[in-house]
Amino acid sequence: MDLSVKKIFGISTLTAISFACGLIVSPYLFTKTNQNITKEIRKSYNFKYINPLLECENSTISQDSNLASLKKTIEFIINQDISIGKISFASVYYRDLNNGPWIGINASEYFSPASLIKVPVMMAYLKEAEEDSTILDRKITNTKIFDYSQQNITPTTVLEQDKEYTVNELIERMIIYSDNAAYELLLENIDNTKIFNVYKDLDVDISKAQSDPNGDIITVKDYSSFFRILFNSSYLEEKMSEKALNILSRSQYTKGLVAGIPQNITVAHKFGERQFLPSHEKQLHDCGIVYLPKKPYLICIMSRSTDFDKAANFIHQVSKVVYDEISK
Repeated sequence: MDLSVKKIFGISTLTAISFACGLIVSPYLFTKTNQNITKEIRKSYNFKYINPLLECENSTISQDSNLASLKKTIEFIINQDISIGKISFASVYYRDLNNGPWIGINASEYFSPASLIKVPVMMAYLKEAEEDSTILDRKITNTKIFDYSQQNITPTTVLEQDKEYTVNELIERMIIYSDNAAYELLLENIDNTKIFNVYKDLDVDISKAQSDPNGDIITVKDYSSFFRILFNSSYLEEKMSEKALNILSRSQYTKGLVAGIPQNITVAHKFGERQFLPSHEKQLHDCGIVYLPKKPYLICIMSRSTDFDKAANFIHQVSKVVYDEISK
């Protein structure tokens, strides 16, 4: 999908701020047996998709030595798939969401977000709905005929011309089916500043978009912040964070992360795909939360390739290796 980001990127320089305890982390794997880190104390409420933060305190926990082996395995897969031409480059970020360690591989490399930008658009609407709940019921009429041929992974259901849709319906279509038409309608009916505020408040730097709005502007590590902050419910209220991850859990795309995980395991995720011309470079990404019982984890994979199916197979392969290791 050649999704333009000109409408929401390149407006102003973002101010770097720290947000939510432990959000900003360094891009390397812990190597010592024990580390002083920020421990996240969670609320005892029962939610299906979120695990809200209550407070943070400094604590010493043991790091999982198996992650060092997992990192080497992922690096081997990346190098092997590059050597056989399946992909040309990839970045991977993994984090145990229960106060656990994390690994990052090529985590500072920039990619085009493509449809991944639909998640902060959803968050901007849900943030606004916290102040005015009627926003989600507001109706928008689709007066256009959209060309879906630009989407390489096309929606299984599309918008009808001259039909009314609520904002909530458009958000669901934008995320579940990755519908560009729904995205465009939502973008036209919100102040772009509210979308920028999501990036700014979460300290996600997209300043590169000012010079190249359609280029490589975000890293796998930075993008993972959206999912972690939803899981923590430290930006949106609990009700809205739960709603956002519920919608993401219904994504219809099953060739990437989901393909490497048993069907009985819930995955709240979003994919993004983009083709560059005339180079014919293709980028395919898939990021989300895998709800492994008692050990949910965040995984984000971004890739460059010349073939979307090969890139999807690579993401599937890495996802399965991570799941198999973490589920032991």
